[in-house]
Amino acid sequence: MYKTKIDIPEKTRRNVIVILNDRLADAIDLQSQVKQAHWNVKGPHFIALHELFDKISDVVLGQIDDIAERITSLGGTAEGTVAVAAKRSKLKNYPLSITAGKDHLFYLSTQLAVFGKAVRTAIDDTAALGDADTADLFTGMSREIDKYLWFLEAHLQDKA
Repeated sequence: MYKTKIDIPEKTRRNVIVILNDRLADAIDLQSQVKQAHWNVKGPHFIALHELFDKISDVVLGQIDDIAERITSLGGTAEGTVAVAAKRSKLKNYPLSITAGKDHLFYLSTQLAVFGKAVRTAIDDTAALGDADTADLFTGMSREIDKYLWFLEAHLQDKA
């Protein structure tokens, strides 16, 4: 741990950093999966999905940066390499063979829902540890995740 003048006890910071690094791994994995869909989507709604996936990727990339910066501001080390993310991520592997828009929507919405659940757990866990700022960071992330999950699911809810 690096020295900091933040008035959160070191033990609390250590525990919060573990939670943050776990969500960092999930976010890095998720962002790469969204890019996989962005690059490989095919079908009649190609451009709309291609652009939507790119927007989601940008949002998750911003969340990655926010998580990593919170870790370092607490005196920790952001463990954000692809190799670490691959080992730590709780997300399922993304199927590389799919191309149909509906298939990408299904898999991405599932992954986003899993990530959203983990982030909501992190809200509660960091609040219980007494770090309201990190809980607030996760709360903001949760709102964004839910919004983009809605965007993805809306494509799957067509009754036509």
